[in-house]
Amino acid sequence: MGKIVRYITEDGSAFIIVADTTDVVAEAERIHKTSAVTTAALGRLLTAASMMGDMLKGKDDSITLRLAGGGPAGSIIAVSDSNGNARGYVQNPIVEIPLNDKGKLDVKGAVGTNGYLYVMKDIGLKEPYVGSTQIVSGEIAEDITNYFAVSEQTPSVCALGVLVNPDLTVKKAGGFIIQLLPGCPDSIIDKIEYAMNDIEPITVMLDKGMTPDEIAARAMNNINIEKLDEYDISYKCNCSKERVEAAIISTGMDTLQEMVDSGENAEVECHFCDKKYVFSPDEIKKLMQ
Repeated sequence: MGKIVRYITEDGSAFIIVADTTDVVAEAERIHKTSAVTTAALGRLLTAASMMGDMLKGKDDSITLRLAGGGPAGSIIAVSDSNGNARGYVQNPIVEIPLNDKGKLDVKGAVGTNGYLYVMKDIGLKEPYVGSTQIVSGEIAEDITNYFAVSEQTPSVCALGVLVNPDLTVKKAGGFIIQLLPGCPDSIIDKIEYAMNDIEPITVMLDKGMTPDEIAARAMNNINIEKLDEYDISYKCNCSKERVEAAIISTGMDTLQEMVDSGENAEVECHFCDKKYVFSPDEIKKLMQ
């Protein structure tokens, strides 16, 4: 199981969320059979969604992140509930491009930078909240930081990482988000900025066996913090036959009639978990009623 942990400074001026999403991203790779660079891109977005989902207050709240940067990976989507359980989808799961100039997976090249990050929060209102910011780097962590600064006016630091094995399985994945709350003193800001200048990549810390507690202490430069809560998280799809039936009905009577007239079974596949739902012509007739 993955893990997500939240902490706050003793004076309540800043908080940090740390997530180990190795198992979540590994399941996404298993389902979607992604190439290395798309595993890294989808895994980073899943990690961000998981942490941002954990920031939601209502138990039935959810958040959807969509990256549309014009790169060869196409649109990348990650959805999380308020407990950090995430699911995701990448339009083009197989992308083969050269490593970047640092010899690492070129997530920016796969995602692209000509587009937007869209954030949709379903928090029980009549209409979901939808925000968007222009992609600034395509590396995803910087784009999440920019979203918080521009759309929510919240000074933040976001770190995301996915370490992919030579056999394309996931070795480590995780991230953290630090946010400064109103009235945060300069002394706290200075300590965090100092820590960010030389902190190791999140995947390096996870690969060393560091726990979320140790990563939080390192990122917060040993500022006194208190643990708020801790959850096990997983790759979790909420699709069901009832949801698929509702989606089919929403296509309209003409489309349903065409399905019946074809005389063949209709097959619907969930983008998030690849589960297939099959409906016979007789079942479609019942839906028409």
